[in-house]
Formats: sequence, structure tokens, C-alpha cells
Amino acid sequence: MLVLLAGIFVVHIATVIMLFVSTISNVWMVSTYNKTVSSGLWLLCNQTCNELKVSNDDAASLKTVQAFMILSIIFSVIALVMFIAQLFTLEKGKRFYITGTIMLVCWLCILIAVSIYTARFQGQIAPSVTSHHGYCFILAWICFCFSFIIGILYLVLRKK
Repeated sequence: MLVLLAGIFVVHIATVIMLFVSTISNVWMVSTYNKTVSSGLWLLCNQTCNELKVSNDDAASLKTVQAFMILSIIFSVIALVMFIAQLFTLEKGKRFYITGTIMLVCWLCILIAVSIYTARFQGQIAPSVTSHHGYCFILAWICFCFSFIIGILYLVLRKK
């Protein structure tokens, strides 16, 4: 049981780090025409990085994605702190309900953010340009899977 808790703790820390990287870095979408251009949640980068310009229709969507990614980081860190606190305060045989619930809220925030980004910003690049999703977008989906698995495991596990 101790090995399982340690494993979940390590995966949780990895999820927090990957959430930070996917939110901060600007490689959500990569385009190649004559040179490589990447865009993220904050900046558009080719040789230098400039502010990401979006249309008025998409501005609210981008702000929503940014907000939910930041919320997912906050909830993931809170869940990590709650897990550590519950390790020392929870009685034997009790479950990690609070930690699991907070982690599932983090999962929901990631789901909302990445789904909105997928729906609204998929076809923003001209069809003549080769584009694909960058590593930040993929990391966000990996964090989505990890946070769901961790949240369910926290709800199922008992302190021994």
C-alpha cells in the first residue's frame, strides 16, 4: 500500500509539473510554411514572440481556456497539499475523499480548457500551411488522463 501511495504521489507531482509546462509554454499549435511558427495560450512565436492576436469572436474563448488551465493548476496543487495533510491527519481505514474530489475538479477544468481550445482554435491556420498540435496541447491531454486516474484512485484508496 505504501508503494502504491508513493507511486500516486509521484504521478501527481508529474501531473502538476506537466500542467505548469503546458500552460506556460507557447507550443499548443505549430505551423510550418517557410519557417516554423508556434502559438500557445499567451504568445505567437516565430523568431521572436509577440502577443497572440485573436479575433473578437475568439477572445472570450481564449480567456476561458487560459482561466481554466490556471484553475486546473491551482486545484492540482491544492489536491497535492490536501493529500499530504490527510496522510498525517486521516485515521486508519478512512478514504481520501477531499483529495479525490479536488483532483476530479482539476480534471474537469482541464477537460473544459482543452475542449474549448480544440473546438475554437483547430482551424485558425490557413489550409495551405502545414500545421499540427504542439507538445503543450498533448501534455494537457496527458494531464487530463492522469488527473482522472489519480482522482479515482484517491477516492478508492484507504489509509492503512
